[in-house]
Formats: sequence, structure tokens, C-alpha cells
Amino acid sequence: MTSRQFLIRDLLVLFGLTGWAVALPGFASDFVVSMALTCLMYIALSSSWALFCGTTRYLSLATSAFFGIGAYTSAIGLETLSWPLAIAAGAGIAAVVAIVMGLAVLHLRGTYFAVLTFGMTELIRHAISYFEKSVTGTVGRVLMVVPERDTIYFTVLLLAVLAVFLSIGIRRTRFGLAMQGIGADEQRAQTLGVNTRLVKTAGFALTAAIAGAVGAAMSVRWTYIDPHTVFNPFIGFQTVLIALIGGAMTLWGPLIAAIVFSVLAETLRLQVPQVYMMSLGLLLILSVLYLPGGLASLRADTFKGWWRDGKAWWKETRDDLTGETERRKQREKKQREARHVY
Repeated sequence: MTSRQFLIRDLLVLFGLTGWAVALPGFASDFVVSMALTCLMYIALSSSWALFCGTTRYLSLATSAFFGIGAYTSAIGLETLSWPLAIAAGAGIAAVVAIVMGLAVLHLRGTYFAVLTFGMTELIRHAISYFEKSVTGTVGRVLMVVPERDTIYFTVLLLAVLAVFLSIGIRRTRFGLAMQGIGADEQRAQTLGVNTRLVKTAGFALTAAIAGAVGAAMSVRWTYIDPHTVFNPFIGFQTVLIALIGGAMTLWGPLIAAIVFSVLAETLRLQVPQVYMMSLGLLLILSVLYLPGGLASLRADTFKGWWRDGKAWWKETRDDLTGETERRKQREKKQREARHVY
């Protein structure tokens, strides 16, 4: 298939999934719509995270910071701003914070970058907690203006579609190619004329803007928010795990994994949270060991390879248990001795 055919295929798949999601509130129960809302939230977060971190190989742990900034912006601004403006304000402020943060830490890579982004997230959370207690005299905020369920749902759906659409489009542009070049070899990309500092900062701000918009839209789902809720590190960690297990380098991997984990979260986390966390860790370990490309890299050849490896392992184990391996070694030894004699 040509690049144009792949583009058409991806857009058609996105259009079909969007149509199904648009029709869902019309016939589904409140529980199903709530679960779908969680799916859409993590689709937007993981797809935008993979767009920057999957291509540049920068492991950011700041998603919960941008999510919380958007949530607090929406909580403060909804009394005076319209719903679209509150979402835009959350995205804009998160992007500005990301630019400042990116200019400070994007010259680092690997563990240093991951630790610093997590540390800045905690710094922002504690700073807002201190401000709430010292200035406003409260621990959290009660949202007096809350849109209807369908308004929240379709807003998050729009953000999820936007995140996937941007992933489809940007990966085919010079900007997307520049981020891929940074991920492959940053020094070589810089030598070839890529302004790596600008590209990294712009990509980081883009993923932050989407996370901030999602946080602004999802904040009204709780009606009462506090720093511990919206700056919860688990939101950022689960976003990273979803993208990695689904395949951070792929387009549809984060979407597939977001659906799988959202269903697991709604069915297991409230009743048996230990089983949910064990499932999360087990899937991550299996993906790292046997599926480094994520769930999206599963193909028929993958299962055939696993089947061949399993048969070879079983044959080797059976021979060890029955002593056939030792007998074969003795036969080979005798054959070598016979050839040496004659």
C-alpha cells in the first residue's frame, strides 16, 4: 500500500469509530457511557503522549500535571467563561507551562528527563495545595456550574478524535519526521539542520495542550476537585503504560490499549483493585519481553513465531526430562571418537 492509501485507510477507520462513539449515548446505559468516557479520556491522553514521546523517545511523566492544570483552570473559569472557552483556557495554560518546563528540562534525556518531569509535577501539585490552604483557605473546589452528561461526553470524544487525527496528520509532515529523527539520533538530526530545541518544545506543548483540555473537560465529572484528585500520579503512569503496552511508536496501539485498560479498570479496580494492578503489571512485563512493539504489532506471523518457539522449548524440555539430550550427546561423542580413530 502507498502512503496515500494508508492515509485513506486510517481516516476511514477513524471515521467509523467516531460514528459508533457518537451513536453510543443514544442506546447505551449510564454505566456504559461512563466507561466509554473513561476510554475516550485515555485515548486522548495516550495518543497525544505517544505522538511526542513515542517518536522522540523522551519519557515524560508530566501528563498528570497538565491534566490537573486544565482541571483547575476549568474549575476556576467556568463561573465566568463559556464551556468552549474554559476548555481552550485549560489547553492554553497547560501548553504555556509545558513550554516553560520544556525549555528547562528538554536538554536532558532518559532517566534524568523522566525524573525531572515527575518532580515538576509534584512541585506543581504541592504549590497549588499550599495556595489553596494559605490563600483561599480551602482544600478543594466545588464546581457550581456543571454541563450535562452528553456535553461532557461529546467534548471528550472531540478531543480524542482530535488527538488521533493529529497523530495521523503530523506523522506525515516535516514536523513529524523531525521528531522521528530526534528519536532515532538527535545529534544527527541536528547536524542535518533540524532545530531540535524548537521541535521538542513544540511537540511537548502540543501533548500538554491536549492533556490540559481533557483535564478541563473531565474536571466537571467529579463536581468536587482537589489537588490529590486531579494531579494524581496514577493518571500519568497509566497513560504511559497504556501507550507503551499498546505500542508508543504505532498509531492505533494506544487506542486499542486504552479500551482494554478502561474496561479492566471499570470491571476490576473497584471490586478487586489488587487483581487490576497485577494485570497491569503482567501485561507490561509480557509486552516488554515478548511484544516490544506493543499490542498493535500483533500479526499472524507473531502467533506463528510464538507457536514455533513454544514447540522448540517443549521438545528441548521433554528431551532433558527423558534423558534423550544426554544420550544424544553420548552418541555424538562416540561418532567424533570413531572419526578420530579411523
